[in-house]
Amino acid sequence: MRQAVLAAALDVIASEGPGALSLRDLARRAGVSHAAPAHHFKDRTGLLTAIAAEGYDLLARTLADAPDLRERGVHYVRFAAAHPAHFQVMFRPDLYRADDPELLAAKERASTELRAGVTDLAGTTADPRATGIAAWSLAHGFATLLLTHNLDEPLADRDPGEVFRTLAGLTFGRSALPPT
Repeated sequence: MRQAVLAAALDVIASEGPGALSLRDLARRAGVSHAAPAHHFKDRTGLLTAIAAEGYDLLARTLADAPDLRERGVHYVRFAAAHPAHFQVMFRPDLYRADDPELLAAKERASTELRAGVTDLAGTTADPRATGIAAWSLAHGFATLLLTHNLDEPLADRDPGEVFRTLAGLTFGRSALPPT
């Protein structure tokens, strides 16, 4: 039942945005009693907190198998494209309980994976923290532009992952590549 409500919520968010969520409507969509969503999530904020935590866990797993900074960025962009509803909620702390222990643990796992790509560049930059912010900004900005269809025309029929690889190379040069 919990998964059915989460799936219905993700569908609503992907098509209409998080503002369109209503626990009563989700119960109807999921084919469960009107009290079921409140039983599992307490309220709308609890549901959005669960979605954000699930999103950060998915992101951490997605990034874990990327071999270098550039590929972590490609995986980040592909995660956003594959999970647009999670992505919308994850970076809107005004929507969820930012102090939720499960959410905090999931965010830390994702952050660790994001930082791991920058660690590979530690010897090539004087400020790894600034490099991390630059890398995240590039991937997050590209993913956001992709999801909001602002890149439809510039990308045409090109693979977003390939375009991102080019941008990462322009930004970070050869240091974004694994050692040969």
